[in-house]
Amino acid sequence: MKFHKTLVNAVIETLQQIFVAGVYADKAVEQVLKQNSRWGSRDRKFIAETTYEMVRWWRLITVSSSSEDTSDASEFWKLFATWQLIKGVELPDWEEFKGVDKNKILDAASKAHKIRKYRESLPDWLDVIGASELGETVWTNELVELNKEANVVMRVNTLKSNRMQLQRLLEQQSVETTVLGDYPDALLLNKRQSLQHLAEFKQGLFEIQDASSQLIAPFLELQEGMVVIDACAGAGGKSLHIAAMMNNNGKVISMDVEERKLTELKKRADRNGLTCIKTQLINDAAITKLKNTADRLLLDVPCSGLGVIRRNPDAKWKLSLAFLDQVKHTQQQILRNYSPMVKQGGIMVYATCSILPSENQDQVSTFLENNKDFEFMDERKVLPSEGFDGFYMARLKRLN
Repeated sequence: MKFHKTLVNAVIETLQQIFVAGVYADKAVEQVLKQNSRWGSRDRKFIAETTYEMVRWWRLITVSSSSEDTSDASEFWKLFATWQLIKGVELPDWEEFKGVDKNKILDAASKAHKIRKYRESLPDWLDVIGASELGETVWTNELVELNKEANVVMRVNTLKSNRMQLQRLLEQQSVETTVLGDYPDALLLNKRQSLQHLAEFKQGLFEIQDASSQLIAPFLELQEGMVVIDACAGAGGKSLHIAAMMNNNGKVISMDVEERKLTELKKRADRNGLTCIKTQLINDAAITKLKNTADRLLLDVPCSGLGVIRRNPDAKWKLSLAFLDQVKHTQQQILRNYSPMVKQGGIMVYATCSILPSENQDQVSTFLENNKDFEFMDERKVLPSEGFDGFYMARLKRLN
């Protein structure tokens, strides 16, 4: 492999933004790629892919290189060199790589591979919690899956197209996809590439939505004409799916605490041709006004995001035990405060993109112990080892 110093420097600059300045990986990559309009697609791919690889394997890299002071720019050159050596790539004869001891690094990497927290590259506290909650065998297997690159999955907008028609349209533009049998609206992208520039995307024929995420709308047991509240809607991927499944017939109230996310949702709804979606900032007054109105309530609550680490590998280094404790408190608070919006006989679905029982079934159990007007109906756990994102969903019915 031939390295170009300008591109390697861009990777190092991006890593410094992530690990020193605390910028989220996607934003850091985006910022660096904007710096040089002359970089071609291959250059941009090298910068983005190398950055994400190193973020994903950061602990293995730092342990193997014996690097301690990552505030020093020269250490990042050593870390880049370490990662290339671990991958079996020979280094160029550059001044920045002088003093890099190949044999010492490879020996350290060999020893690190015998210890799970180094081999799978994660913090001590997270390794302890994962093993405690899921068991050693399951946790070890899931870590392997979470360190793989995430698949890109599309969801066809059934108001405007169908899966086979969309697949044919994409094939005409050299975008190859695979039908996912267990997911009726899903197409798996065979080769990672940008899709937002396609006419089919701009016309609202599809959205990017992981296969596991596509399980949540059907889990609500929707019918046309229902009032459905998506109370933690964010930018609205699941709201869009809900509205499409209801054939744009009914009322979908998409709520969130951030106006900017709801603004983005409005744009997406317009592109998808969905007129039944209404947005609403969520607050105490809105909850009171909507009390006893929802046939279906979706609570896709804030969580650790451990089920989607493949997509956000830097989350491993930004999460903390204190954050996990806080988010579990928030989850229970949302369940308690938002559940009154469900009408008698209505259904509430609690969902997370975490794989930890303490964020999932344990939260549901605690809620049911304190809210006898709800009963448990069903749940579904999706692990990353099943091929897509990790998710949990529980269906609860309001009795009175």
